[in-house]
Amino acid sequence: MQHKRNIHIQNHKIELINSNKPSSSTYVIFSFGDTLLPNAKKLIGKIHINPLEDLSKVGNIALTSNTNKKNLLIVSLGNKTELDLSKLFKAIKAVASFVNNNHNIAELDLIYEDSIAKLLKSTTSNLAEQVIFNFFNNLYYFDNFKNNKNQLSLNKFNLISENELQQEIQNVISLINGMYLIRNLGNTPANVATPNYIADAAVKISKLSNKIECKILDKKEIKNLGMNSFLAVSQGSDEEPKLITLNYKGGTNKQKPIVLIGKGVTFDCGGISIKPSANMNEMKYDMMGAATVLGVFQTIVELQLPINLRVIAPCTENLINGKAVKPGDIVTSMSGKTIEILNTDAEGRLALCDALTYAEQFNPELVIDIATLTGACIIALGHAASGLYGNDDKLIKDIIKASNNTLDKVWHMPLFDEYDEGITSSVADLANIGNWTGAGGSAIAAKFLSKFVHYKWAHLDIAGVAHNKGQYDGKMINGGATGRPFSLIIDFLRNYNYS
Repeated sequence: MQHKRNIHIQNHKIELINSNKPSSSTYVIFSFGDTLLPNAKKLIGKIHINPLEDLSKVGNIALTSNTNKKNLLIVSLGNKTELDLSKLFKAIKAVASFVNNNHNIAELDLIYEDSIAKLLKSTTSNLAEQVIFNFFNNLYYFDNFKNNKNQLSLNKFNLISENELQQEIQNVISLINGMYLIRNLGNTPANVATPNYIADAAVKISKLSNKIECKILDKKEIKNLGMNSFLAVSQGSDEEPKLITLNYKGGTNKQKPIVLIGKGVTFDCGGISIKPSANMNEMKYDMMGAATVLGVFQTIVELQLPINLRVIAPCTENLINGKAVKPGDIVTSMSGKTIEILNTDAEGRLALCDALTYAEQFNPELVIDIATLTGACIIALGHAASGLYGNDDKLIKDIIKASNNTLDKVWHMPLFDEYDEGITSSVADLANIGNWTGAGGSAIAAKFLSKFVHYKWAHLDIAGVAHNKGQYDGKMINGGATGRPFSLIIDFLRNYNYS
């Protein structure tokens, strides 16, 4: 028996509906090599097929019977023996692109077979979830500030499978809600997405469950905590900084909370150490760490995951006015350590170090901070992977495993003692930058953060993966904010085993 599970799509949102009524859809079939046509006949039924085009590529093929005309989208996955998750994800992206560029497709039936999961040594449940999630993530577009909206014609998606996949469909909706939140926050311009705007998003999330506590600290409260390093970043802005915390109690009272910290610099001009004007518009993405932890938090709540999760997002602008922090200024962090600020454009670590100290009071199981921290990480790894640092071998291995499960790539980077020289100051406990050559810049920044850590900790430098330089492919597919490393963090949390 085939099960048909439906998703309704409207106004950038998706929701679960139930219907087994016959429909006039475009059918999507994943197949291999010369088995394309036999599989099509088997799954769609005995409808005459007379295609003349190359079926090794995505193609739109008319299927006709006496009374009906249907469209068949056959997607080749190539050689069966060479299939991997990367090839499957590329095929899904191709389907999403095809749908996005063909406005006559209002309804889509994706026929999902167990055989693909078996080939990839995955479970039907897990792979079905990944397939649907990646499809919808690749349909994402952002037109909130356009008069001429992108009219996606697709309004109904049907998953057809021999298996009952109701829960998987519901899970995908929770995943997409979190991912779309991240990408929408990132793509919203900085004159709108201020620290207060991010705080309002957190308050909205807190209303999803009575298991959530939300706390938004203002400038006065931040100062009372002694977070002078974080406040130094905000000195040049008229926008008040916000320290956002969300706490979800989904686990037992005995479970220590997992803490996620996200850098939330809603616009970064570099301060007095000002950035070049070229591409400065991309600095609206300097809050993608904060956006990521909020999106992850929302999804975990909607999935009702049995863990205790706390997120912390220090949010501010880094701009210039008469009160802006100056190179050579010394501030005292919440930890009591003094910091000589040699470069005001190395501001992310100044906000994060106080957040890392703030997290200690919660006696965390572990802490992961996520930040668009250094351009040096892009030099080292390009746009393929996040830089991964940490002080606990098991935590590092678990994050790498989650990376492999989702193809949300990371690369383990060193925290050698030699990098201590890069944060040495003659007049304070620490300096916020190393040398002016940029050598080892990502590692030196991570080494700086490690000085404020007294628990299991990992740092993800997402500067190279958080956004696509604001560019959009085709009809705005995969544009701007990517949402990475959302999938990685979600997989890590879903599979985490308390010690």
